[in-house]
Amino acid sequence: MAAAESERSAVEALLAAPGVEEAFAIQTCNRSEAYVVTADAEDGRAALGGQFEGISDDVVDQFGHEESLRHLMRVACGLDSVVVGEDQVIGQVRSAYETARTAGGIGDVLDDALLKALHVGERARTETEINDGVVSLGSAAARLAASERDLDGATALVVGAGEMGTLAAQALARSVERVIVANRTPERAEHVATSLDGETETTAVGLDALQLAVTEADVVVTATGAPDPVLDESTLLNAGRTLVIDIAQPRDVSPTASTIDGVTVHDLDDIQSLTDETLSARRVAAAAVESMIDEEIDRLMAQYKRKRADQVISAMYEGAERMKQRELQTALSKLDADGEFTDEQREVVESMADSLVSQLLAPPTESLRDAAEQDDWSTINAAIQLFDPTTVGAPRGLEDTAPDEIPDAIKQQMPAAVLDQLAADE
Repeated sequence: MAAAESERSAVEALLAAPGVEEAFAIQTCNRSEAYVVTADAEDGRAALGGQFEGISDDVVDQFGHEESLRHLMRVACGLDSVVVGEDQVIGQVRSAYETARTAGGIGDVLDDALLKALHVGERARTETEINDGVVSLGSAAARLAASERDLDGATALVVGAGEMGTLAAQALARSVERVIVANRTPERAEHVATSLDGETETTAVGLDALQLAVTEADVVVTATGAPDPVLDESTLLNAGRTLVIDIAQPRDVSPTASTIDGVTVHDLDDIQSLTDETLSARRVAAAAVESMIDEEIDRLMAQYKRKRADQVISAMYEGAERMKQRELQTALSKLDADGEFTDEQREVVESMADSLVSQLLAPPTESLRDAAEQDDWSTINAAIQLFDPTTVGAPRGLEDTAPDEIPDAIKQQMPAAVLDQLAADE
């Protein structure tokens, strides 16, 4: 998904698209994703299509229902991150969930999906060692810097005071003598700088001071959300011997910067190479997390199936209850015409009506639940079309439905009188 102004604006734009019932969006330093719930798959693809406008197909993935649910769980577990098992992403999913919820984008389907993703993400981190070692892009950048430069007595410049920039500053503060934090909003840079290790000298500056700040830095880590590079050839021209690590997406450092004498530039591809070394130590944990996701996907799909069946069952019972009340009142009015109908007799008739409804609906209820367990969606969908809780007890669309078009699992449980009426209408 092309990055919108904010996650909230992305959700609101998706909800405004025709056919979209629910919407969720998440944007981090290296991902931008959107999820929608629609009754028709074409409506979903059309709604998301506008978000991909101008984006190369090479960097866009599209998933169907179950595949998207699995992907969401992998994201929350950190399996789809540059740094496998990173901790920050689960917090980002939780924050995006709250944003989408307050924007009106979360309904029953996405609520179940996101709560399940957060649950399996927590399980992955508490039940496996998936997040042992390097657990963020910020800490990975600090480790890469330490592998190439002696950081004792060094000065580090962190450009960007968001989550990744803050993590990078915190990781570097453990090794360097001084940390400079630069940000578009100096107040935010000051907040990050003052939160670092008290033994580390800190300075906060605005982006207009970058050209001077890079001349004082031995290591530069960039992590802004800017759409265009914030460090170009002219900014780094007088930097001297400087290691620059760009962990932003899109990139913060212009490609021409690496041509400057003394300036070494690393990006996310280099971070990936570094984390591949730690990934080998996490392969067992990653396999365990994949199995955990398989298990949770099965539970989630079963949960959806039960709810789908319960929707139809509820419709049947609501309709039957309204029909029962209507016919019961008619019968009682006739029986009580002479005023000699006692309360005890009324209770007997009402009890018989309740019993008839329960007995008539018990077999189709069982059939629908069995159909859900067996993925028999033709039966479920047919029942949804036949029974509508907004009608007064009447099956929806029966006037246009021939008996031989109704699945046996439903037809066998329908009253003969109804089937006879359908046949007569043909």
